Amino acid sequence: MSDRELIFYQFSRDKVERGDFADFLGRFGADRLPSGPALAEMMGTLAFMVEGYDDDPREVYAIPEVRRFYTAFHAAWPYWLYFCNLDQDSLQTVILCCLPSLTSVARDGRPTVGVELDPRELLRFVAADFGPMNALCERAGLPERAIYDRTKVVMEFFGFPFDEPPPRG
Repeated sequence: MSDRELIFYQFSRDKVERGDFADFLGRFGADRLPSGPALAEMMGTLAFMVEGYDDDPREVYAIPEVRRFYTAFHAAWPYWLYFCNLDQDSLQTVILCCLPSLTSVARDGRPTVGVELDPRELLRFVAADFGPMNALCERAGLPERAIYDRTKVVMEFFGFPFDEPPPRG
């Protein structure tokens, strides 16, 4: 990650339960985003959180209201792979919320429950978001190598192999 400042965007429980992400879209909707270098500087700078569920014993991705919220939010704003900071857990949480099926798994000797997901389902979901990511990369005027580098780091973030050679030039 570079020296760029992170933007932590927090949704209140009330907004989550109402499915209200209008304020966010008013700031970061596709029609509000810059082009060129200003957009390029925004890559990897966002982290998302929901507040108001601290007393809930479930993991955030297991709360139905949060799952519905992030699924609707993703449908309205599919630019996660471009904007999300990969040094934070927020992208993983968002993706877990959007996947249609998760399986909770208790692990011997551990006080918390893990989650299992279908890797093919995850790959399909992530692959569908490369189109919007690439569109923003082009809008930002990023060279092919920068797009390759972002694709590689996203694939590695999710634990997928990425053995494509970098573009020439």
